[in-house]
Amino acid sequence: MNIIPYRMEWVLMMVSLALAAQTALAEAESRESTVKPFYQIQRTTVTPALDGQWNGPAWNKVPALEVAHFYRTDLSNHRPKTQSKVLFDEKGIYIHFRVEDQYVRSVETKYHGKVWEDACVEFFVEPKPGRGYFNFEINCGGTMLLSYHENPEWKGDSLREPGAVPFELAQSVKIYHSMPKVVDPEVEEPTVWHVEYFIPFKVFEAYVGDLEGAKGQTWRANFYKCAENNSHPHWASWSLIETKLDFHQPEFFSEIRFQE
Repeated sequence: MNIIPYRMEWVLMMVSLALAAQTALAEAESRESTVKPFYQIQRTTVTPALDGQWNGPAWNKVPALEVAHFYRTDLSNHRPKTQSKVLFDEKGIYIHFRVEDQYVRSVETKYHGKVWEDACVEFFVEPKPGRGYFNFEINCGGTMLLSYHENPEWKGDSLREPGAVPFELAQSVKIYHSMPKVVDPEVEEPTVWHVEYFIPFKVFEAYVGDLEGAKGQTWRANFYKCAENNSHPHWASWSLIETKLDFHQPEFFSEIRFQE
């Protein structure tokens, strides 16, 4: 009896099964990458101290989201682990970023300067459906850029002109940063840094009107990590950007839901 044909048939069957498994895995990973995430924002009765304690009294039971979709990886293989936690109370929203980083550089010290060129974390948020969004961009030294972008399709009244949020209003955002105001030359060794801040609801309400405390509401947002002007440039997001690299694409924001 010639068993070689049977062996060949068995080999071909195993190869076919392996290819099918690889295809199924690739399809599953593709589906997973395009599923929009969401984040449940807990209401806190303990006011965060804004001291960078990732597991401090207000934060120790709060789940973290991952800023893990990286872009332009052809320019750098550096993928810092970036996480964020969010809380709210009757006064506003608390954001805490923790970054396991390397090649850290930060030189911008002027409000509304080019903070995105530094080691930077960003929170873009649309409080009301169909209205505009805010971009809070803060480098590791605590310098902030804050703008409001009105939805071009909005037909109603606007309380303020879009653009840079005036410093008089922006300074009500209270910021903690664990790194020095200026980090230069670049810190090449692995470094963990934090940016933690409080956004009073009045900042949002100055542009989009009364938010009624946000309890039970669903907003849309994205979280980012970037550093354009260092030895290992990188860009990352929480919610996947499916087209060109541009953080200013609210159609790719995902839901953040405030606890009832």
